Amino acid sequence: MLALHDVGKTFIEGTADVVRALDRVSLTLEAGDFVTVIGSNGAGKSTLLNAIAGLVVPDAGRIVLDDEDITVAPVHRRAALIGRIAQNALDSTCASMSIAENLAMAARRGQARGLRRAVTAGRATEFRERLAVVGLGLEERADARIGTLSGGQRQAVALLMATIAWPRLLLLDEHLANLDPRTAAVVMALTGRLVAEGGLTTLMVTHNMAQAIRWGNRLVMMHAGRIIFEVRGAEKAALTVEALIRRFHVASGTDLDDDRVLLAS
Repeated sequence: MLALHDVGKTFIEGTADVVRALDRVSLTLEAGDFVTVIGSNGAGKSTLLNAIAGLVVPDAGRIVLDDEDITVAPVHRRAALIGRIAQNALDSTCASMSIAENLAMAARRGQARGLRRAVTAGRATEFRERLAVVGLGLEERADARIGTLSGGQRQAVALLMATIAWPRLLLLDEHLANLDPRTAAVVMALTGRLVAEGGLTTLMVTHNMAQAIRWGNRLVMMHAGRIIFEVRGAEKAALTVEALIRRFHVASGTDLDDDRVLLAS
């Protein structure tokens, strides 16, 4: 369903500050895979998702989605196939529009736009039903501006927006990172429910090793722009945080000393 072939990306090339964010990364996802991606700061996790989403153009390699080479395709060409949530909810929603208007915009992702009413009576009912599933009382605030919501509420709406048109691929770039533990648990439970309900092929970047182990059927560890190991199925289910840290040490030859990853887990 998704295939990356030797994808490379270098930033600030030709200077002393050169960064090789992706170093010949190859990865294949089958339809329905839920892959968690973890690694230390600067490992290339977000760059990987941005390359797939079209926000970063690779220097080398190919990205193929549904048998179509999208390596250099613009973002709007991928819109109908890819749903994405950024770490900051401000990047995934429009603050000046209402919740219902944001959902209406997302529902027509990748489609032609016209001069017609975005939120019809039928759509409004559908949106309230979807919002009720979240469990945060947002169905009673469908006409409220997104900018008046808390970060957790806004990220929950962003999740509904990313999945409302049932994309072929869902990209989650540390979408829980800025949330308090209770709200993060609510949003992650909603994530799992929507992924399962839609059978969505999903790539989820996280800095939390416990989350990476618990969710999904595959786990990928990145370091210095490379995938250094992958586990799946029963082997993944049997992992512990301590075992994952040991695997990182063996595969990378270094210690995992990223406080953000260690403290979150």
